[in-house]
Amino acid sequence: MCGIVGYTGARSAVDPLIEGLRRLEYRGYDSAGIALGTPTSLFIEKRAGKLANLESALSPNIPTVHSGISHTRWATHGGPTDRNAHPHVDNEGKLAVIHNGIIENYSELKAELESRGHSFSSDTDTESVAHLLSDLRKEHGGDLTQAMRAAVKLLRGSFTLLAVHADDPERIVGVRRNSPLVAGIGDGENFLASDVAAFIDYTKRAIELGQDEIITITPSSIEIIDLAGKAVAPREYEITWDAAAAQKGGFTHFMLKEIFEQPKAVADTLIGRLSDNDQILIDELHMTDAEIAALKKIVVIACGTAYHAGMVAKYAIEKWAKISVEVEIASEYRYRDPIVDSSTLVVAISQSGETMDTLMAVRHAKAAGARVLAICNTNSSTIPRESDAVIYTHAGPEIAVASTKALLTQIVAVYLLGLKLAQVRKELSDLEVKSIYHQMLELPAQIEQILETVEPLRELTRKFATSDTVLFLGRNVGYPVALEGALKLKELAYIHAEGFAGGELKHGPIALIDSVKQTPVIAILPAGHENALDEKMLSNIQEVKARGARVIVIAQEGDAVVGAEHIIRIPSGPALLQPILATVPLQVFAYEMAVARGNDVDQPRNLAKSVTVE
Repeated sequence: MCGIVGYTGARSAVDPLIEGLRRLEYRGYDSAGIALGTPTSLFIEKRAGKLANLESALSPNIPTVHSGISHTRWATHGGPTDRNAHPHVDNEGKLAVIHNGIIENYSELKAELESRGHSFSSDTDTESVAHLLSDLRKEHGGDLTQAMRAAVKLLRGSFTLLAVHADDPERIVGVRRNSPLVAGIGDGENFLASDVAAFIDYTKRAIELGQDEIITITPSSIEIIDLAGKAVAPREYEITWDAAAAQKGGFTHFMLKEIFEQPKAVADTLIGRLSDNDQILIDELHMTDAEIAALKKIVVIACGTAYHAGMVAKYAIEKWAKISVEVEIASEYRYRDPIVDSSTLVVAISQSGETMDTLMAVRHAKAAGARVLAICNTNSSTIPRESDAVIYTHAGPEIAVASTKALLTQIVAVYLLGLKLAQVRKELSDLEVKSIYHQMLELPAQIEQILETVEPLRELTRKFATSDTVLFLGRNVGYPVALEGALKLKELAYIHAEGFAGGELKHGPIALIDSVKQTPVIAILPAGHENALDEKMLSNIQEVKARGARVIVIAQEGDAVVGAEHIIRIPSGPALLQPILATVPLQVFAYEMAVARGNDVDQPRNLAKSVTVE
């Protein structure tokens, strides 16, 4: 959450600062602000609401300056008002701070600072940092870098901070703790941001920052130190996608664009993963065959949509590799004394690699002696850096808050992991692994087929736009698909939606069926007819239909369906691969419901793309 941008260089700072925020709007926010460094003072403007409100407030006579910081805020401490928007300044109005995260000890800092005569004008935790830095800078002879280093030692919480002072406006100082911050290296200009998307128009060269590292940028230099004051060598990397990848490309919304990018994303994540001698290639795992064979348990930790990918992983890994898999909600994991040791592989799934609950769970698992594998879409983000190994998905930038292509590539990644484990543990033969892998290679074309025939589904969805409840039913791997369908609908359409295992229907959920309102029920018909699960789901369909529900069924081509008002067909394939195909129509359903109800599809209310606080 929160977009942070810093710029110092030769060009007018307003353009990269505002355009950078625009690139970061997908993260979710409720106010925006900017601080421009002039030789004598700071020019500050900030407004509640969308970025357009800030742009409208900026005077046409705005000073031409060459450095500054900008911010989009998602309210935590204090409501989304003009005065609570960032930047926050000291009482002299010469030092400005922007902040992502939470300062846990802000109240005691505020009390101490007020006792020294500081006056506060907002309800935020961030303002305490501005006043603290102001005092510390004076104690360190006007050195803002050393002031930041001293301040970080006093702060508790998770945060990214950027600061600028009017006495040295070309110098911007930043620090990160459990929250994202990257630097961009330009020609006679440098950048800081919470995401490389903010400066990708200007440079493809980036620097990753470690925990509690303090970075100082000027137009001609980048210096990094640790908390001890020791210089840190910059860790530079190349950004592999371009600015066009973050544009809508002719689609009405980023989400729709990203739905249609899924065939390529799945193909890119699969490519090159089978050797000439039919071995699954996951060199990133950094485990010997003996270490893999010695594993006693897999624990998947994730949040939200990534948690549903983890649930799919359980079905696949247990069936193929015959090893126990637990799937944990990351925010709950470390609060119940979980049992893990060196024979446990913890798989942390996160699109951004910055999800705070997942990061804290990773640290807890590592402290207990477990090996941690990250599955992530964002190069050099925090979770991969702190894990023992990482499988990067290749979804490309995902701008819409509601995740689509990231989910499908996460499922592909856990499938590849499951096949690798099964092959090493000799639970599947090389021939069986090769067969499954080649079936997975058909998925991009099958997703393309679904998308080519999606228009009737979009039209159908509009008929349900006034519904106030939608229920989703699934069995086996269809159960996490049902949960994901319900989550997407809640996120985008703002209506009550629940996913249930089909067998649980009679244990309570069937009471939600309203014959007067003709409650819509979406059922995922199990594939493969294993254990007659398809027949059991057809019975569930009859049960809800008898009570007045309007039933939509997602079924493979050729499967017999009785009792459905509408049938959405997906290509036939193995049961364990069905989640990738069955999820796509549910994404389209949620998208079209949001559009029909007039909602902001790419930036749903109250949500942020990357949840970087616990």
